[in-house]
Amino acid sequence: MKEIWDLKADVVTKGDNLRDVSPITEKTRVDEAGFTHYVFRKVMFNNPWYVIPDDDLELFKKFMDGGSRSYPSDGNIPCDIVAGEAKYIVNQIIDIAHNPEDKHHTQAQKTMKNRKYDLVRGTMKLYFGKYTSRDWRRKRYTDDIDFWVYEVHLLEHILKHSGWNKNKETREWEKKVTWTNLYTNEKKESILIAANDTNQLLDFGAGSYLEGSGLKEIFQKKIKRGHDVDLSDIINVVMVNGGKEIFNREEWRESWDSFEQAANTRSTRITSNIISLIRYSLAIADYIERVAKALFKYQHLIMNNAMYPNGSLNEICKASVHWIAYLGSYGADATRMLIHDFLIKQAREKVAHAKNLRTFTRKLIDLLNMKYRHLKVIFEIERPEFIIITKESDGQSNLLTFWLSDKDVDWKEVDYLDDTLDLSSLDDDILLKLDYNKEEGFVENIPIIIKNNNKYYFEEIWNEGMSSINEAVAREIFELHYE
Repeated sequence: MKEIWDLKADVVTKGDNLRDVSPITEKTRVDEAGFTHYVFRKVMFNNPWYVIPDDDLELFKKFMDGGSRSYPSDGNIPCDIVAGEAKYIVNQIIDIAHNPEDKHHTQAQKTMKNRKYDLVRGTMKLYFGKYTSRDWRRKRYTDDIDFWVYEVHLLEHILKHSGWNKNKETREWEKKVTWTNLYTNEKKESILIAANDTNQLLDFGAGSYLEGSGLKEIFQKKIKRGHDVDLSDIINVVMVNGGKEIFNREEWRESWDSFEQAANTRSTRITSNIISLIRYSLAIADYIERVAKALFKYQHLIMNNAMYPNGSLNEICKASVHWIAYLGSYGADATRMLIHDFLIKQAREKVAHAKNLRTFTRKLIDLLNMKYRHLKVIFEIERPEFIIITKESDGQSNLLTFWLSDKDVDWKEVDYLDDTLDLSSLDDDILLKLDYNKEEGFVENIPIIIKNNNKYYFEEIWNEGMSSINEAVAREIFELHYE
């Protein structure tokens, strides 16, 4: 395996090897054609400050508190603050380009021959291009602005006259910035760094050669390095802009080339990073689909004065400067309606985002498998396994198995009288649910769904009267996602 991909990869810094990219040993198999199948589990980014609740209501409350999910970052300064500094520098270049009297006028005009936000790359390019969600832009942190300006003297002139100082040891431009945490009202400060990435144009030896400031070039660097922050940024761009239409627009066709080119290298590190990108993407797709479900289910609670009294609206509105102003101008009731509409919109967006991620990962895993077909290797992501306990000539058993017959589900049918079936070791509450007779050794409630050998379902899947399948519940249990 290690000849194909790295079993350990970097999470935060080069060489930390904190990410485990091992397949599930017991599920590795060789098929009849001689292909070795490596199966991986989905995995979420490690976040010690946030534990995903199992309960949908608690998940909804976490979302309302603004803490439903944070994003891996490479700094301590909110992107909103950094963006203000970057925008000021870019606007200074624009002003000089429009001022023939300025001695840097010609340089500024050359610099502005492309779109203004082509002058930044990396995090700020993703921010200004609105390639990601507002949630990402609000919760992502960074410590630097990566400029892409060929006219070095122009950039340094503006930095010098905008409160930036050049560090003589590192030769980087630095500026102390301050901001207020909206949730705690705490004053914060940190050092922001400005770098001109055109300095890396010829940096072949360091492995950080950059070709430009476009999305394709950003992806190229992030796939090669593959830190958590890199993979998270790619995921957040894809889930907002992805889906089937992603490959029909010129910019996205070009950005897809970065994955094609990366896979073509067959570098063990890059292959490891692509595997991790797939694992993270699918886990996040499952998670945000859960958040969507919780929002659809509990969005009405924002109108409940007992659950969210007027005093609590001030805390909720800290998530948005617009909401704070709206609350002050129009009052609590109107603000509740504003937030309610926002929750519905968010739920719909998250369903679309989950779908986008799954579309993207299917294409990505197909690409990876195509590149390693000559080695007779197939990469897969673990799927849930089901055992369906049925009874011969039972109407509900037949109805369920017929429903499953054309679904993309791994399942095995076992007759309730099968000698290999032993449910006696289960907890009493589960046995009661299944109506299991310990003395006789059979279950009365048929059919029983056993998921991954640790979850059991019976009445949940049926509509009232037990005569038809509840499509929404069944799709959730069997993890069937709408396309």
